[in-house]
Amino acid sequence: MILKSFDPWKSPLCSCPPKLSLNPYTGCPHGCLYCYASSYIPRFHECRPKENLLKHIGREAKAVPAGTLVAMSNSSDPYPFLEKDLLLSRGCLQVFKERSLRVQVVTKSDMVVRDIDLLARMDAAAAITITTMNESVSRRLEPGAPLPARRLEAVRRLSENGVPASVRIDPIIPGINDLEIEDLVLAASSAGARHITTSTYKARPASLKAICRAFPEAKESLEALFRRGDRRSGCLYLPWETRRRLILEVGRIALQEGLTFAACREGIPPVAGVKCDGSHIIMLK
Repeated sequence: MILKSFDPWKSPLCSCPPKLSLNPYTGCPHGCLYCYASSYIPRFHECRPKENLLKHIGREAKAVPAGTLVAMSNSSDPYPFLEKDLLLSRGCLQVFKERSLRVQVVTKSDMVVRDIDLLARMDAAAAITITTMNESVSRRLEPGAPLPARRLEAVRRLSENGVPASVRIDPIIPGINDLEIEDLVLAASSAGARHITTSTYKARPASLKAICRAFPEAKESLEALFRRGDRRSGCLYLPWETRRRLILEVGRIALQEGLTFAACREGIPPVAGVKCDGSHIIMLK
């Protein structure tokens, strides 16, 4: 099966609505140091297309009831450079449009604006991940991803063309991007985002080592924080008081800007009517 139920580690902290998940590609070229998927997908940084994807999707989508929510993608970005020529994600969107499925595109790529013509005529929204406004930090933290300014421009263009957009400030990493919270939320609001999803960094051994190598100035304090935290669903979590402070700061500024807000797998449930993944904004078109 290509379309699968979304079930991130069976985490009791997950408050996502029921939805299906699709990754048109296996692996991702963005090289994000904090990526959780690289810990369990072999050769993750070698992006490759799913074999016979459109044939499988065309068949499987026929069995999916109209109005079902599909998230594309949750582990491998749906807009790697390969997509420019292969058009697999676009082909999937066309199938979903024909089947009247609700779609949330999750990406770090500004290539999503290419598909505005489809997304604007669907029950769809886009979630763009922006972790920093600092180009230098972005180049170290997410070396293969488009720079933040391009992602913000994608949010703007989506919003201006009738595609509801949210921004994922995810993850927040103390000592690296935590002092940018206000700038990030204000930039997202100015670009037309309607919702903010945020999360603190959940460390795995390999990703924590990679981040400490890339940001040696944050190594000592970051390792000390995780020693005071706890382990959940195979990840190291920051101490509760640290997580709560960071999440509530994002929420305070988001609400001040008139945006909806939710946290991802933090034990802080969203308010009524708000979905933690931001999929509720699909209904606000």
